[in-house]
Amino acid sequence: MKPPLLLLHGAVGASAQLKPLAQQLNVKFDVHTLDFPGHGGTPFPEIPFSIALFADAVRDYIRTKGLGHPAIFGYSMGGYVAMYLARHFPAMVGNVITLGAKFHWDPDVAARELKMLDPVVIETKVPAFAASLAQLHAPNDWKEVLKRTRFMLEEMGRHNPLQPGDYADVKSPSLLMLGDRDKMAGMEETVNVYKHLPVAQFAVLPGTPHPIEQAPYDLISTLIVRFCTAMEGRE
Repeated sequence: MKPPLLLLHGAVGASAQLKPLAQQLNVKFDVHTLDFPGHGGTPFPEIPFSIALFADAVRDYIRTKGLGHPAIFGYSMGGYVAMYLARHFPAMVGNVITLGAKFHWDPDVAARELKMLDPVVIETKVPAFAASLAQLHAPNDWKEVLKRTRFMLEEMGRHNPLQPGDYADVKSPSLLMLGDRDKMAGMEETVNVYKHLPVAQFAVLPGTPHPIEQAPYDLISTLIVRFCTAMEGRE
């Protein structure tokens, strides 16, 4: 029986973006994906977007599918959610693998991120991105997804859900991956988290920017398999 692996998408993204990676990993894992509330056409929640809300959705999925404590791969915000789960619900999480996760949040960081989530600017300057967001989230309004995400990031800027001291309490073996061309997740913040985790590895992906569509799926899947295999040997 193949071990379970749950893939989590990034902010304003959807599980459909992770299909190429899932196909690479299906050989070795029982791969699962889900859409966070309000993403990928799922109904908008009655409460605001938050890391805690998304973590609860993952917990519900794990329980419903009977996955036990699966390994979790999270891209960008999905990686943050995975680490949040490992910190606060360790019994539900096996290995944690992140790619391009942004861990450091303060008001200045949030303000920079908000500028990139302006729907008017996106429609005007990057209409192809607007079209892809509309397709990803249909029948939901992609602008509403951005609006709710902007609110969440503002709140994270005021209070980062994961504080520096939290990482020392993460028991899950963790692999942090970062593209060397990533302009959103920083090298310093990623290395800082890596240094605080009790059991961790760090990988830099050459020639790799932040967007998941430009990720080297072969390399990522190889690193995930190698890491999870090594952690089995550690046990």
